[in-house]
Amino acid sequence: MTPSSAIVRVLLPLLCLVFASCSSRAPEPVAGTYRATLELPGGPAPFGLEVRREGDGIVLYLDNGSERTRVPNVTIADGKLVAMFPGYENSLHADIHRDRLEGSVTLIKAGGVEQVIPFRAKLNENWRFHPESLTDNADVSGRWEVTFTDDTGKTSKGVALLEQSHDRVTGTVMTPTGDHRFLDGQIRGDELQLSTFAGGLAYLYKLRLEKGALVGEYWQGLNSHEKVAAQRNDDAQIEHIETTLKSDRFDFTFNDVDGKPVSLSDERFRGKVVLVTLGGTWCPNCHDEAAFLVPFYKEYRERGFEIVALMFERHGDFAKAAAAVRGYQRDLHIDYPMLIAGVADDEDPERKLPTLSGVYGYPTSILIDRQGKIRDVHTGFNGPATGHHYDEYVREFTQQVNALLAETT
Repeated sequence: MTPSSAIVRVLLPLLCLVFASCSSRAPEPVAGTYRATLELPGGPAPFGLEVRREGDGIVLYLDNGSERTRVPNVTIADGKLVAMFPGYENSLHADIHRDRLEGSVTLIKAGGVEQVIPFRAKLNENWRFHPESLTDNADVSGRWEVTFTDDTGKTSKGVALLEQSHDRVTGTVMTPTGDHRFLDGQIRGDELQLSTFAGGLAYLYKLRLEKGALVGEYWQGLNSHEKVAAQRNDDAQIEHIETTLKSDRFDFTFNDVDGKPVSLSDERFRGKVVLVTLGGTWCPNCHDEAAFLVPFYKEYRERGFEIVALMFERHGDFAKAAAAVRGYQRDLHIDYPMLIAGVADDEDPERKLPTLSGVYGYPTSILIDRQGKIRDVHTGFNGPATGHHYDEYVREFTQQVNALLAETT
């Protein structure tokens, strides 16, 4: 054996090992279905993920219950994937491997603080919490009266709406300020787990059926945690918390995303029926409301109906807030005016809008008649995940607007 051949025999295995290691990083993700998880304090919160090639690019789909969220803003470079969730400032950053993605999801929280949650996704796994289901599982379908207890001992109420098919459980939880959107999960024996993530908030429920009651905990992101106790109650209702008024007249002036001042007293709104909605790009229930209002506005604007959105953002800096709202307008196809009103904290909305005695949740909608008089104030939004509650809201809102449009100035 020559010296050169001996060197080759020694180096060849090392080179193969190096190249094998390097080849585990793929240039782009493999198209297909993944089981994705976010690592919350209570454990992994799974959601469905599909990677699909559309045209010249990669598009993601997030699956939770009957909801399917398309994420088209995806870039791939140097073995990494970056996705911006539609309408949010939130983002996904992941390293690309042959059969998996690994990285983190960044959520923008109050004050612009970044909450970074570990993310993993595995190709060709389509189970939620358990790869194999039991054949004998408890029945948790129905309507449940829920009591939440936070870490300080403060309690609040909600209503859970659950549907079950074998071991799969879907539904949502309604609260006075909105719903927890499309929850999806499994029951295994007496243990129920539910989760959801569609680009906004991440939820994880871990419950157990004990003597007819559901008890356990839920986590929202990294910092929010509450204990849960629920009893079946077909008559359970949400206790509505409504903003009260110091006057039946309302006016404001705020800048739009281009810095141009817009007032409710402007000619555009004079003699019109106007919906003023208080929200933020960070708020999933506001996304649901906007998805309803966009086609409604197109249908009713020619009859004298207007909408103006007052956005209370995570940032006090105008440029950052305006950039977030521009993305929200673009992704949700909103063509009614959106104004930068302030910061989403407990006091700013009331300071900026002294006619209102407290704002208890987002969205809060204010319906104004042709004479400029406030006719209705509504806190929260029952989104499509609430089923007939959403249908009922749409029907009642449509009737209200039609009645106000029929009034003369």
